[in-house]
Amino acid sequence: MCRTRTKPRTSRILNPSDFKAAFCRRTYCNQKQIGGILIAKLIVAEKPSVAMSYAKVLGATNRQDGYLEGNGYLVSWCVGHLVELAPPNVYDEKYVKWSIADLPILPEKWQYLVSASTKKQFGILQKLMNRSDVDSIVCATDAGREGELIFRLVYQQVGCKKPFSRLWLSSMEENAIREGFAHLKPSTEYDALYNAALCRERADWMVGINASRLFSCLYGQPLAVGRVMTPVLAMTVVREAAIAAFVPEKFYTVDLELTSGCTASSRRIPEKTVAENLLEACRKEMVATIQRITRKEKSENPPPLYDLTTLQRDANRLLGYSAQQTLDYVQSLYEKKLTTYPRTDSCYITDDDEEMLEELTEELEVFLDITPADVDEPVPRTRRTVNREKVTDHHAILPTRSMLQADLEALPKGEQNVLKLIIARTLMAVSKPFRYLETLLTTECAGEEFTAKGKAVLEEGWKAVERKVLADILNRKQALTALPNATENECGILNAELKEGQTSPPKHFTEDTLLHAMETASADSMPEGVERQGIGTPATRAATIEKLVQKGFLERKGSKKTKVLLPTDKGKALITVMPEEIQSPEMTADWETKLLQIERSEMEPETFMTEIKEMISSLVTTTEAAKGANALMKNKVIGVCPNCGANVVEREKGWFCENRECRFVLWKDNAFLKRLGKRMDAHVADKLLRDGRVRLKDCKSAKGKTYNATVLLGTEVDGRSKFSLEFENGGC
Repeated sequence: MCRTRTKPRTSRILNPSDFKAAFCRRTYCNQKQIGGILIAKLIVAEKPSVAMSYAKVLGATNRQDGYLEGNGYLVSWCVGHLVELAPPNVYDEKYVKWSIADLPILPEKWQYLVSASTKKQFGILQKLMNRSDVDSIVCATDAGREGELIFRLVYQQVGCKKPFSRLWLSSMEENAIREGFAHLKPSTEYDALYNAALCRERADWMVGINASRLFSCLYGQPLAVGRVMTPVLAMTVVREAAIAAFVPEKFYTVDLELTSGCTASSRRIPEKTVAENLLEACRKEMVATIQRITRKEKSENPPPLYDLTTLQRDANRLLGYSAQQTLDYVQSLYEKKLTTYPRTDSCYITDDDEEMLEELTEELEVFLDITPADVDEPVPRTRRTVNREKVTDHHAILPTRSMLQADLEALPKGEQNVLKLIIARTLMAVSKPFRYLETLLTTECAGEEFTAKGKAVLEEGWKAVERKVLADILNRKQALTALPNATENECGILNAELKEGQTSPPKHFTEDTLLHAMETASADSMPEGVERQGIGTPATRAATIEKLVQKGFLERKGSKKTKVLLPTDKGKALITVMPEEIQSPEMTADWETKLLQIERSEMEPETFMTEIKEMISSLVTTTEAAKGANALMKNKVIGVCPNCGANVVEREKGWFCENRECRFVLWKDNAFLKRLGKRMDAHVADKLLRDGRVRLKDCKSAKGKTYNATVLLGTEVDGRSKFSLEFENGGC
């Protein structure tokens, strides 16, 4: 099918400072000599898989230890955060011991460390940056706040002074990579983005370090407090409190089955006797008088394109995936060149991308055998997806053209399903509205008004795409209520019955609804025009939920597909003792707004950091232990210490003796049990403390053989736990 283009393709004008190498279809030739020395350009990606994609396009095919080389390029990578903020004890040894007297901890000169696990790759990057033949560097980490921070911290830790430019991509397709390297951006354009990332990292460190130490010391146990984590936990605690306090109220309705082929219902009646009297009266009359029939044509506009949070919500609601699972799936799809950049908070594209979307839509319709006549509307149908003002770093998530040639059946099932959602949403967003006729019939019987509603589809529009593409995921048919049909002034009553119902409490949070709550937190209190009004960013919300689960503050309960998120006793206790400013979504949302202002150069980083320091100082000096909270915060006792006889309680990393002088602990990450292919859980810990032994089935030997054995618990001279095995049937 041929369509007239709505506008000519715009040409790009190269800045003299941009990448000047010859642009060709397959590779670049970057080799040049200065004084007889071959000069190379260093490309730093965020992870190895992405670096491989860059290297392929650039012609750097010679593999080395930690990088690739060739065609005048060196292509290497970070592995997440190679450089991290130093812990408090690096600033002063006294901070090894937690004490309220040492708070607040507010570094004047920030220090960074390279962790032991990333030391090798950091060393490789350090050598590459310092090589005499490297004259310039390209920051090619993920195009966002955290990606910018990852590269710059390495660059600064190395002490590198060489010029660097920025690669900014929304797609990992080869053409997009070529285009990106042909139009590298000056690094200075992203200084404000780096400042925002730096402020976020340092502010989170100060809140986490000071608040965690403060409340841990006040209540005598380790408590993890976070700027984003704690308000999210607070929302779940408040929701559960509302559910617990909810008192259902019964109500009654009278339903009339009419000869017109529909059922009309009365209002909700609180008193049963009143409803029963009405029922009796209707049964006597057996005729309803028609008051009015209202017919109205209505429509539902297509949903917008996906941002990350909306995709995560749909994947949770329709597929049961956690936010983190969805992020992992779509990140993998992006790296496989099947979708565009996932960590976006925009549901729109820019004018420059409209022609691309129109062409992609046509190809998707052919790919899925969807008849354009069913879903098309007068051009430009893509116009509603365009809003330059609402596209910041990246446009909405889209499938790529590479996806059309890929073997989708070879993808893991999770990736297939998430990709299917993205494809469907892309086509739905450019389809016609869903149009239907709604009829409202109002009747009267025994002095009471009864109403009946019905719908009839006029045009499926975007719902036709949803039905065709997502049939296996939706796995449901939406039955429309029949239209009330009456031609006379009266309808006969075939049957009348009393129905009982009750008001419903608020629903438990699912990952879908919690993400929505995080996204819209304190939206009402934010000034108009502020895009990011919620808690966290699309890139961090999934990790926040996972951290709350891992730390034992939240737990997932329910079926595989429909799980709810519930605060644990530990989570409820933490929020009970937290002051309002720490658990308030408004404070966190305000921070996000200010970080966005820094990102746009509308606020000075120093102003923001001063505010944070003042808030933390005030928190430390004014917070006291809540009365009666110690009983609430008391850890669950699971047994008696075999070394000293004191209580053993569960904490985040294991089961500890409450006697501070005793060294007994059962670590959750237990190396002895790991070697058996087992883990230390609550059941095993309970049996060991109660009986001094626990029988384990199907233990695994180093050679892979299975056996049954009994683990015996003892203690060392210094009180630490020790373990031994008792084999069954002479096993070994």
